[in-house]
This record gives sequence, C-alpha cells and structure tokens, in this order.
Amino acid sequence: MKKETSNWVFFAERDILAANTLLNIDDLTGEVAFHCQQAIEKYFKAYLVENSIPIQKIHDLMKLYARVKEVKDWNIDISILEDISEIYVESRYPGDEGVLPNGMLPTMEQAKTFLAFAQKIESIFRSLVGM
Repeated sequence: MKKETSNWVFFAERDILAANTLLNIDDLTGEVAFHCQQAIEKYFKAYLVENSIPIQKIHDLMKLYARVKEVKDWNIDISILEDISEIYVESRYPGDEGVLPNGMLPTMEQAKTFLAFAQKIESIFRSLVGM
C-alpha cells in the first residue's frame, strides 16, 4: 500500500473509532454521523490515491463515489450514501455539525445505520486493497 494511502486510512480508522465511542451517548448522534461521513470520505480518497487517481479537495461523497466507480463499483446503498453526504458542513460552527438537511440531529437509529454503513465501506476498501 502506498504511504499516502496509509495516511488516509489511519485517519479514517480514527473516525470510525470516534463514531463507535460516541454511539452510545444519546446527545451525540450528530457527532457520530459527522465522523461516519469523514471516515467514508477518507476511505474513498484512500482508494483513489491507491489507484493513482488524483483527488480533489472536495467533501461531497456522491462526487467522490462517482470517481471511485470509475475504477470499481462497490455496489453500495446509494440512498444511505446520499443521506450521509448531506451531513458534512464546510464550517464547524455550533449547531451545524452533524445536522441533517431538515435541520434535525440524526436519531440514534440513523446514527447506528450511518456507522454500520461506514464500517461496510471500511470492509470493502480493505478487501479491495488486500488489507
């Protein structure tokens, strides 16, 4: 694995760990969702780097996945990816982090779904790069 790929993976793993750690705290579902979004973004970027595809400084998971699919379709649930993609905010001002488009924090069930999805992305990435 390329060194730059390893760097992306290192931080993606930390986001998954953070999401797992925060999951059982009812008031932190937004932070769980945010870390899931970040982990998925980093795994997509790691995959692109590993396949010698230049990465852009973007955070839109749908656009990143479109680039990933140019190499290989991961056959993931696009509706969940769309929901998680909406979580990212350019700034981390109070009240913005982890908020869904409807202005609400994710429910515990949504947070669990997002974490399971992020873990699936991690698993797919690892199987594709032989980790």
